[in-house]
Order: sequence, then C-alpha cells, then structure tokens
Amino acid sequence: MKRGLMAAVCVAAMTAGIAGCGADGGGEEAAAREITVWLTVDAQKNWPELVKQADQAFAARHKGVKVKHEYFEWTAKNQKLDAVLATDKVPDVVEMGNSETLGYLAKGAFAEIDPSRFENSEQWLDALRESVTWNGKLYGVPYYAGARTATWRTDIAEEVGVDEPPADWKELTAALDKIQKKKGDKFSAWYQPTRDWYTGMAFVKDAGGDIAELEGGKWTATLSTPESVKGLKNWKAVIDAYMHGDKNKDDADRYIVYGQGRSAMIYANSWEGATAADPKFDKTGGKLAENLESFALPGTKGGLMPNFIGGSDLVIPAKSDAKEMAADWIKGFTDTKAQRGLIEKGNLPNAKSLLAPLADDPETAAAARANENTWFVPMAPGWLQVEKKQVLQNMLNDIAVGKKSVEAAAKDADAQINAVINGG
Repeated sequence: MKRGLMAAVCVAAMTAGIAGCGADGGGEEAAAREITVWLTVDAQKNWPELVKQADQAFAARHKGVKVKHEYFEWTAKNQKLDAVLATDKVPDVVEMGNSETLGYLAKGAFAEIDPSRFENSEQWLDALRESVTWNGKLYGVPYYAGARTATWRTDIAEEVGVDEPPADWKELTAALDKIQKKKGDKFSAWYQPTRDWYTGMAFVKDAGGDIAELEGGKWTATLSTPESVKGLKNWKAVIDAYMHGDKNKDDADRYIVYGQGRSAMIYANSWEGATAADPKFDKTGGKLAENLESFALPGTKGGLMPNFIGGSDLVIPAKSDAKEMAADWIKGFTDTKAQRGLIEKGNLPNAKSLLAPLADDPETAAAARANENTWFVPMAPGWLQVEKKQVLQNMLNDIAVGKKSVEAAAKDADAQINAVINGG
C-alpha cells in the first residue's frame, strides 16, 4: 500500500522572560500543581500515545505536577478560547491552527518564546515559522503543517486501463473521465467536498490568482480578478464532472465517506487515505488497504497544484501562570523522538532536516514532493475574522450548488473580506 504523508509542523510557545529559566520551573512549580493543555481531537484520535509520551517525560521532570488535557473540535475551539482569554483563568498550552494565530498575535494574546529551547528550531519550515512571527518576534513553535496529496484506488484506475499515477492534469482528467463513465452518476470519481476552501483556493493560486494582496500597507481582496475567477471556474469544472456526493458538505468526515467505497479519489490531508483504510472506516471489504496510492496533485497549467501550508502551532497564553512548565511540556511534545512518532502516524515532521530523507521513501515521497509548490493565507490582521465568517466556504458552496455565478460569488466574497481583513 502506498500512502502520501501530510506535511506537519509543531509549535511551542513561552515568553522571553522564561528563556533563562531552568527546566524544573522554579518557584512557578511550587505555585502550580497542574497545567492545562488544549489540543484538538486530531491528537486524541490519531496519536494519543505521543501525548502520553510527552506527559510521562514532563512528569519525570516535574514531580507531582499533573497535566490536564482538554480536546476540542476545530469549529468550537476558538469560541471557547476567546471567552477564557477575557478572564484570568486560561489554559497553559493551546493548539492553534497556523492560519488562526495572526489575529491573536496582533492583540498580544500569546507569550514570546526563545526558539533555542526547542530541538530542530534552526531547521523549522520557513512558512510555518512565519505563521508564529509578529513584528520580528516568535510566539510559537511549529507542531504540524499540512501537505495535501491526491489518493486514489489503483484497483478502480486499473479497471479503466490506468496503471500509473497521472503525470499531469490532462492525464488525470482523462483517467477520471473514464472512471466516471464506467461507474455512473451515483459514484464520485473525485470526492471533493465543496466547502473545503483549502482546495478551492489552491485552484485560485494555480491560475495565478490570490485571496488578497497587500499594497501600500493595506490588504485588498482579489477573488474577483480574472485570474482568480479562472481558478474558481477550473475548480467548479471538477465539482460538476466528478463530485456526485452531497454538495453542501465540508471536509470534516471526508475520510469516512471515502471509506464507504463510493469514490475513486480524494485530494486531502495525506493521513486521510490511510485512516479511511482503517477497519473501523473501511466498508469495502479491505479493498482500500490493498489498493491506495498517493501522488502530488498536478496543476492545471503544468507542474504541481499549489499546496496549502497549513497545520498547527502550540502557543502559551500571555496570562498563563505556568509559562515555564508549559514550555517544558511542549518541548517534550515537539522533540525529534515525537516528530518521528508523527511520521509513523502519517504526518511530516516540523524541520527540514527531518523532512528531506522522506522524499526518497515511496511511502512519504508524495507529500514531500507536494511541498515543492506551496502557499499560505494572507498574513493580515483581520484574517481570523475571514475564517470565522466562513467567507470562502460559503462562496464555494454557493458556486457549487448554482446559487450564484462564479463572478457574482467572488465579488460578494471580496466585499466581505475587505470589510474585516485589515482589522480595526
């Protein structure tokens, strides 16, 4: 079985004031007998043993100090975080999506860190380091980043005479056309949830467009430019031709849907194919485990589809009373041993030095290659509001179901983005 791996990056945070503290936390430890760590359900479901490993290492250094974990769905976490940050009772470690951090950094919500405290910090992936940098200072350590890969079923591809992964867009669409024709309109040759904005915006980038651009110190939305509209139309062509599932869905359960066996291909976090093949989700009688193959998605104009550098950061709220201990827990959760554990779970590590060897391994080459052409969200003060309002998701959904034309939906989205992207 061939599986592409999702690029991943780990983020840890502590204040500049803790840079010179000892690993035992000093007087802080005497005052705090428990630290609270907020993580998303990804860690709870997919690598709980790595969390336990970090807890055990922490316990050996901080006798009697407990680690309390709370797990959150992505959609619920920030609402809870906003509420607690307004109080004096905050968690000590928080996992943040790397595209969520900017608005909080601008408000001074997180503590500055000294990167020298963390393994491989000199080798952190550049785009992910940028996601926790504000005014030249660092406020987090990359925890995991997102490479997306295409994963398809070789048995279905072989049914239509395709024996190798496609080398370019023309080969890909020719294969998908054959699969769609053979399987009929109740089958999705490419299952692509319409509200998955990471993929929709990859098409925009691929066509030379962008979400927004910075000029003269001000961000302006650019989804209605000719280049962006072209990308959105290329994306809609995929939806119209190959996506025959529910066109109102997001991508939260994509791996579960894929496991049901009613689609040939997904473009997703590279762990999703492997997870779909888990016996808990595989409803195909084991066919997924034997017939999955991942590859870097070709771009429509040649080369590779731009790959979103997503992922998570681990940060420490500025109001935490246990910053040193929080930083020490994060250190154990993001060291080389932990990173190797993440690789085994189908993720990519947070450092170039750990990523490079994976390009030569058939199991990891697809995701490593996908990172050759990457993009990230606008580093604008109001970007978090764009995400909270689900502007991109709603625009894509409106286009997919025919509620609005591409041009009208893009124009409306630009207006909504412009209203919040510069903050204030």
